[in-house]
Amino acid sequence: MDKKLKVMLVGETWIVRTMEIKGADSFEMNSYGTGKEYLEKAMEKGGFEFLHMPCHCIDSQFPATAEGLRKLCDVLIISDVGANTFLLPVETFLQSKKTPNKLQIIKQFVEEGGGLCMVGGYMSFMGIEGKGRYYRTPVEEVLPVSFLPCDDRQEHPEGIEVSVPESEHPILQDLPDQLTGILGYNRAEAKASAEVLLSYETDPILAVGTYGKGRSAAYATDCAPHWSSPEFSDSPAYCTLWKNIVRWLGGEDN
Repeated sequence: MDKKLKVMLVGETWIVRTMEIKGADSFEMNSYGTGKEYLEKAMEKGGFEFLHMPCHCIDSQFPATAEGLRKLCDVLIISDVGANTFLLPVETFLQSKKTPNKLQIIKQFVEEGGGLCMVGGYMSFMGIEGKGRYYRTPVEEVLPVSFLPCDDRQEHPEGIEVSVPESEHPILQDLPDQLTGILGYNRAEAKASAEVLLSYETDPILAVGTYGKGRSAAYATDCAPHWSSPEFSDSPAYCTLWKNIVRWLGGEDN
């Protein structure tokens, strides 16, 4: 039996605090949400082993070495969680203790043969108000794009259509001529060494490349709503695209 590719999604969780004010009185309610379900479904259909690490678990559960990360996954997907979550563990931020740089660990993971995909979102790339903060980090170094030093969001409430070019690249196989239902993305600049597979106007939507022995991809839109609307997230094209991305990152096209 062939060994299954192990895929770990890091991020894609949030807590929402709601305040209601009714005359002289007010109260608050909190809720917890996750955007993993669409990607998880695609991974199951692709026959991959899927693991999810929520944002609040990164501090205590993300491996302290590249070797430890390799034991968890062959392909790492980072989505909607900013660099500060990796860089400011409790021991460092509150106790001023030295701790391993998790972004350096991710870089080493790729350099030694792992696969990495950064997915767009409000806390990815640079994100809303620049709070994603991946500009000039080790993660940017291994990705096929360079981030902008600012809020890089491109909002398209009208929806955009992304044309799929004719190509022999494994990631683009079995896709329709256009991907529809995309409501926004993060703008970045493709590096000279990158291969841009999908674009909107002059902006890369999906760029891929290599770093050391590993492979990386920058997917500028989201893997869940709101940017990836249900129209796209529920479509067969979504599953096909993500199965192809993971297989390529894991080296299964060889």
